[in-house]
Amino acid sequence: MRLKDLDIVVTAPPPPGWGGRYWIFVKLTTDDGITGWGECYAATVGPDAMRAVITEVFERHMAGESPENVEWMFRKVYSSGFTQRPDLTVMGAFSGLEIACWDILGKARDRPVWALLGGRMNERIRAYSYLYPLAHHALPEFWVDPQAAAESALHLVGQGYTAVKFDPAGPYTVRGGHHPAQSDISTSVAFCRSIREAIGDRADLLFGTHGQFNTAGAIRMAKAIEPYDPLWFEEPIPPDNPLDFATVARATSIPVATGERLTTRAEFATLLRTGGASILQPALGRAGGLWEMRKLAATAESFNVQMAPHLYAGPVEWAANVHLAASIPNLLIAETIESPFHAQLIRDTIRVEDGYITVPEAPGLGIDFDEALARAHAYEGSALHLQMQEAPCDYTGGNLFEGGAPVGRET
Repeated sequence: MRLKDLDIVVTAPPPPGWGGRYWIFVKLTTDDGITGWGECYAATVGPDAMRAVITEVFERHMAGESPENVEWMFRKVYSSGFTQRPDLTVMGAFSGLEIACWDILGKARDRPVWALLGGRMNERIRAYSYLYPLAHHALPEFWVDPQAAAESALHLVGQGYTAVKFDPAGPYTVRGGHHPAQSDISTSVAFCRSIREAIGDRADLLFGTHGQFNTAGAIRMAKAIEPYDPLWFEEPIPPDNPLDFATVARATSIPVATGERLTTRAEFATLLRTGGASILQPALGRAGGLWEMRKLAATAESFNVQMAPHLYAGPVEWAANVHLAASIPNLLIAETIESPFHAQLIRDTIRVEDGYITVPEAPGLGIDFDEALARAHAYEGSALHLQMQEAPCDYTGGNLFEGGAPVGRET
């Protein structure tokens, strides 16, 4: 059994578009006709350029190989061009292709992927979701409305979720970390207070940020929201400052979580060595794939660190997250996206019920991927999956930041 053919499908989720502007799915086929699906997450280049990168990685390092040789293919890609260091775009391409290899291997052996990763530790996976607007909520005002956030939290808790995530802390900009505006601190406190009052102790608060603060600014924000006891403070500073994560972690009682913008064990290693994070959030479609993140989970165990796979992409990466989560003992929780299109693309073959994901038993990733639906929603634009704000933080008029892929906006 050898890897023979590659196909790439770039899909744009229809409105409301939760999960980014587009999702990059890869389909591998072996010389004996077995197909596997993977997903490459959030590249630093546009979809056309990313197609070329994915094709290059496959043809140079994977075509003709056995899908069993995951470690060998990883080492070739990781070392390509005399680098032997993390490359976010190249590893993003490989990650999706690697996931597809596991899908093939599971189908060839008639076993779910988790069975090939060491077996099942967890029969169901605790899930969380971002707070998204309900039908009666106005946009973009929802993103700075604590009462609307509390209503959304109550809705998720009513569905059985035991953790909810929100991100009211102002813009993430190309300018790097900044001190939060006082209005952003006040809004963040109001969100925490309103949501906590609404849901009580029925669910954890997950305070989401995206590396927008400098070290001192992150500590100021953490001190302000500590009274509401969030389960985590997510990516408080930019990911290119790994040593300073430990400074933030030592200054707050809130556990620090990070990892969605990191790739391979190499970039997580400093966090583990320094105590910079007690919760790791790898995105499997960018971080090196299932095998690399299974090794990270084992390493994290030795540091008493838990795993919380990240998701702001499509349902194939989600399926990979579920199989990793099923196989590891140091699982905390896994992200989901409350999106009907997610469910439609995999024909409801993996679902959240009462706040937990049921681990699939079907071979491979255990999904029934609707290729025709994915192709019917082809992405035709040129923007990036996510884009950062160019304007600085507004210390006078306040900030209303809708995230990196505002609904209905191409640029």
